[in-house]
Amino acid sequence: MKSFRLFLLFLLTPVLACVGAEKIRVSTFSSVLTEVAQQVGGDRVEVIGHVKPGSDPHDFEPKPSDLRAVANAQLVLLSAKHMEGYVGKLEEATGTKGVIIHVGDQFPSLKLSVQHGDHSHDGEDPHWWHSIRNIARATKIVRDELVKLSPSDKTTFTANASGYLAKLEKLDAWVKSKVAELPRDKRKLVTNHDAFGYFAREYNFTVMPIAGLSKNNQPGSKKTAEVIQAIKAAGVKAVFSEDVANPKVIQEIARGTGAKFGGSLLSDGLGNGDRGTIEGMFKHNVGTIVDALK
Repeated sequence: MKSFRLFLLFLLTPVLACVGAEKIRVSTFSSVLTEVAQQVGGDRVEVIGHVKPGSDPHDFEPKPSDLRAVANAQLVLLSAKHMEGYVGKLEEATGTKGVIIHVGDQFPSLKLSVQHGDHSHDGEDPHWWHSIRNIARATKIVRDELVKLSPSDKTTFTANASGYLAKLEKLDAWVKSKVAELPRDKRKLVTNHDAFGYFAREYNFTVMPIAGLSKNNQPGSKKTAEVIQAIKAAGVKAVFSEDVANPKVIQEIARGTGAKFGGSLLSDGLGNGDRGTIEGMFKHNVGTIVDALK
């Protein structure tokens, strides 16, 4: 009997070790990356999402509680492309204990116009998550970083990532099918700020933003007048606000152009409720855009 118990313990030891293994501590500063880390890591990760769904990452500043969590994290995921201006604080908090990954810096950037009154200059577009292809790239980056931290979980992380990539591929097929309902000459997207460049590139839209990099880079009266004239000349049927922006500006543009107010889009990350996932974000945005412009 004793030998049988020892044999049984020998068989169960790998399972018990896995069950009792400490989870990998992950801090994320993008609601999109929070989902990616959870999907790839599964039960083997403990993810703290510091930038919450429905909030504006342009305005986020880490609190002492955020820095304490970062100091305890083994992996810190940043959206990057200059989105987070507080990287120095995070590096100081982690010291050399945690790995900080600038996810968006690992794939190509689009350029956009950063508006300051009636003046503008070129900048790097940080809104990479509006491309499902980029989210797939981010998924592979997160997978590889988790494998480095826990090589024994490689099979789990690889399987989780493969399953999630298949879901993203299915979502991309849905988006293409929905966008196909809209003739190419009607694919003109007017929004509060320049957040949809990657989306426009993927699905053949022309973006006509009111502001530049963030909603705080509002145009002057001259630039606004130019935008109104451009919208009229393009025959744009509807204009859109964003969940983190004051809709009054875009509603005034609508009145000035004769276009209708098409609704609110999720521009800077995931929303709340059924819009709190990447799939929910895309289905809300694409459905809103296509239905209003048809």
